[in-house]
Amino acid sequence: MTAESGARAPITTEAVRDLLSDPKIFPGLSPRLDDDAELVLDSLGLVWFLHQLELRYGLEIDPADADGFTSVRRITEYLAGLDEP
Repeated sequence: MTAESGARAPITTEAVRDLLSDPKIFPGLSPRLDDDAELVLDSLGLVWFLHQLELRYGLEIDPADADGFTSVRRITEYLAGLDEP
């Protein structure tokens, strides 16, 4: 896992929800989905999600580190933790 040098805007739950709503990641994701609702990403959806994180935010995350990506809130908390020293 690496991040580009310099500060970047924090990734919010809305940003995570936007990434997840990509038809290649989670087709039919409800905009009303609760932040704590359980998500199950298949392997291709997870790889595409991680690819989009890298393109949009400069984050490289190993798929093995994404085991806890089970809800919008957990994903957001994990990504927020990347900014902590």
